[in-house]
Amino acid sequence: MTHSVPSLSDVISSVPYRLALAGGWIDQPFVSVHDPEPPGSMVVVSVEPDRHYMDRCGIATSTRKVAIRRWGGTLPAGDPAELVRELYQAENAGKPEPSGSQDMIGLIHPGISRLDYDIRVEGGYFPAQIESTCDPGIAAWFETVMNILPLCPRPDGYSCLDVRDLQPAWVRRLGQAGRDCYAAILAKDAAGLGESLNEAMRCWDVLLPQCLAHPAMTVDLKAFMAYYGARYHGVMPSGMGGGYLYVISDETVPGAFHPKVRLK
Repeated sequence: MTHSVPSLSDVISSVPYRLALAGGWIDQPFVSVHDPEPPGSMVVVSVEPDRHYMDRCGIATSTRKVAIRRWGGTLPAGDPAELVRELYQAENAGKPEPSGSQDMIGLIHPGISRLDYDIRVEGGYFPAQIESTCDPGIAAWFETVMNILPLCPRPDGYSCLDVRDLQPAWVRRLGQAGRDCYAAILAKDAAGLGESLNEAMRCWDVLLPQCLAHPAMTVDLKAFMAYYGARYHGVMPSGMGGGYLYVISDETVPGAFHPKVRLK
């Protein structure tokens, strides 16, 4: 008697995951409204479901679950822009604080994408422009320098939005960090990519400081960032309150794994 061996997609589905890099939060109108020189940018990466990523870690797993329920575990064919809006409505209907459209875009659009947000375009809820690359050489390079270290999910009940200091100059720097991030990826510049993540974290620390430090957090996120930041090009958490650490390095980072960029 033979038994079929289940594939990983049988367990976690074939819907991609999403990484969010420098510029995160600029997709939220309550942030981008303070940008004195829009658009501001952020970078998302669609990654293959070659492993199970933890929930509550800033990898868009809640949006992914909505996609799995809606589309039966496989992304449908069709215009990505229309699919993004369909998924956005499915997840955010009736919510007073909707999740950002970067979650849906990162899941649906293949490759590495720069999303440009402008409060003057659709109220800042959707990008004014998207620029993407599915270049295999750029993707392979990115996979090599992007090291992902598991920490722990953000705690239940945690919110980083209670303290806000949305200074326009820092919002501008946040949006520029996303543009610099994408440019560094296209140039295969590991040092520049790392610095764009570091700059985004400086911005978070001013604009929404409880992203990186909060009484409910179960890890000293800033201590981890200081440790890896002193040894490698750059570091940032996958989401507010923890999750994974993204470490940019040309060298091996002990304990880390590399993502697989989804190119089609």
